[in-house]
Formats: sequence, structure tokens, C-alpha cells
Amino acid sequence: MYRSILIFLTIISLLSSCDNEEPEVAIILPTNLETVITKSETVEGKVDVKATAYDENYFTIHFEDGENSETIEDVSGKATHTFASSGSYTIRTRAHITPSKFIQKVDTVVIELESKTDENGIPLFGYSTPMTYDGYSLVWNDEFEGNELNENDWNYEIGTGSNGWGNNESQYYLKENTEVNNGILSITARQQSYNTSNYTSSRITTQNRRSFKYGRIDIRAALPKGQGLWPALWMLGDNITSVSWPKCGEIDIMELVGGTESGKSDRTIHGTVHWENNGNHAEYGSRNSLLKGDFSEEFHVFSIIWNEEYIRWYRDDIPYSTIDISGLSAFHDKFFLIFNVAVGGNWPGYPDATTKFPQSMHVDYIRVFQKN
Repeated sequence: MYRSILIFLTIISLLSSCDNEEPEVAIILPTNLETVITKSETVEGKVDVKATAYDENYFTIHFEDGENSETIEDVSGKATHTFASSGSYTIRTRAHITPSKFIQKVDTVVIELESKTDENGIPLFGYSTPMTYDGYSLVWNDEFEGNELNENDWNYEIGTGSNGWGNNESQYYLKENTEVNNGILSITARQQSYNTSNYTSSRITTQNRRSFKYGRIDIRAALPKGQGLWPALWMLGDNITSVSWPKCGEIDIMELVGGTESGKSDRTIHGTVHWENNGNHAEYGSRNSLLKGDFSEEFHVFSIIWNEEYIRWYRDDIPYSTIDISGLSAFHDKFFLIFNVAVGGNWPGYPDATTKFPQSMHVDYIRVFQKN
């Protein structure tokens, strides 16, 4: 009896096991994956991809482009990417049934861009601004014509300053690191031993030459890049020699802190002001970043509009920050201009093996407008 029951239960167990088994479903992969790659005739470096296949659910198209690489998912198989440099690039197209079940096609596209720089590495293209604005008059400008800096308007600051210009900077500022050629001012940072410094660069100012209170200031420039580089276009109050910093006030029209570490980027600029508040240092600032590329690749225009009520920062006529200065006395006196490229310091850190020298800031013009 016991043996019969055991046999009966075993049969039931086997039948149940058979009933629970599900037949495997064979996944049919897509077939006939084809791609058509078209280079734009109007936009340099732009590539359009159109993929087709049978029995797919969706496509992914991956563009290998260094730090600008991207993957686009699209049901219709369409994708666009713009390459910023000449070269040979891989485009990987997949026709998917599921994220892990797909077929793939790999294409290579060769991009040949028109040269974007002259023989000296200075960009040929970029944003520019007009010589006139409604309601404003041009009160001073330097287009950097000729072959030397106009020392009626500019001074050279030489040396290492106090404590590395107050920031533990590494460079020694020299006159010869500033050049003017073909309508461009170039300030060049070099890896070069000079006195006790391992780097040289230049710093020029309009102190005791040109100073301004309020107006619109436009500076068209292309910037250096790399870890430890710190180009700046900025202003200090004329009264700095009597009241010192930060009571004199500081307006940073543009600063860039080069590199790829956290808080540093060759595609991000900073606009900042500094002042004294009840005996303490106070500051306000914001940043603006390019979506692609960096500030070395072409010219951009860095601007402020400064009046009795506010200072507003612009990059290529795009406003990105404003501060109300109506109650800040430091910003209602005259300021002079400073252009420099620092190397190293508290904020940028120091150059490393990735930093390439020489690096230059190229300035096409500075224009100062004031209200009529």
C-alpha cells in the first residue's frame, strides 16, 4: 500500500513538472541593416545618418568623437552629429530588438574641415560685435593695429608681485611675452625658467592711462587652455593704491580656469565682482559654458554693461549674470583694465603633464561705450 502511494505521488510530481515547463521563445534578430551617411554642404563637420533594417524595434547610433562622443536612440534611425576637428571617425549603428539583442554596422567617416587658424595658430573665425550701439557713444577702443602695444594707453607689470600676485602664481611677467601683430594682441605663457620662476607670461594694465566709470565694455578674445592656465580680462578701482584690495572693488569681465578637474574647464568662463563688506571680503559671481568645444577654438566677445543700478555679464551677447550694485559704493568710481595670463595659483592649481606650452590669449579688440 505504502509503495503504491509513493509511486502515485512520483507520477503526479513528474506530470506537474512537465506541465510547468514553457517552451523557449526564439528571438529573431533584425536583418538587412543599412546606413546612409551624408555630410552637410552648409555646416562644416555636420554628418547625418539614416539607418534602415527589417524587424527592428529601434536604433542606436554612436558617434566616436573623443570627449564629444554621443549615442543617439531613435525609432526612425535618424541621427545628426557635428565634428569639430578634421580626422577619421567611427560611427556605430545598431538595430535593436531589446537593449542586449541587436545587430551592428560600423562605418568610418573622414572629416576635412577648412583650417580655422592662421599660420600662427590664431583663430580665423568667431563672434564679433558692432562698433555702434543705440544710445551709446564709443569713448575709447584699441584695435591693436601696428606692431607694438600703445604705451600711451597701456603699462607692463613686471615680476612676480607680492606672494605670486596674492594668489601663489608661478609665472614671472615679462614685457616680451606680449606681442602685437596683424591687428591682434597676444599674451603668451611659456614654460621657461626666469629668475626663480619656471614660467613666464605678461600682464598689462591701463592704470593711470585709461579708466572708466560705467558703460558697455566689449572684448573680443580667444583664450588659452590647459591645466593650470588662468587667463583674465578684468578691472580694479583707481583708488587701489589708497584703500587697497578688496575695498577698491574688482570687476572680472572674464576669467577661465583651465583643466578638466572638478570646477575647472576650458569651455567655462566666470564673471565675478569683489568688494569689502564691513571689513570683510565679499564676492558674487556666476559662470557660462559652451555646449561644445572650448574657448581656444575661435574668438568670443566678453562683455559687461555697467550702470548705476547693476553690472550684467554677456558672452557673445548672451546675458548670463547680473548683480544689483545700487547699494555697493565700490562700484561707483572709476576702474582701470588688466589683461593677463597667469600660470598656477590657488584657484587653477598648477600645470601637469597634460598642459601644453606655449599657450596664448589673443585679443582682437577692446571697446568702451558710454551712454549719450
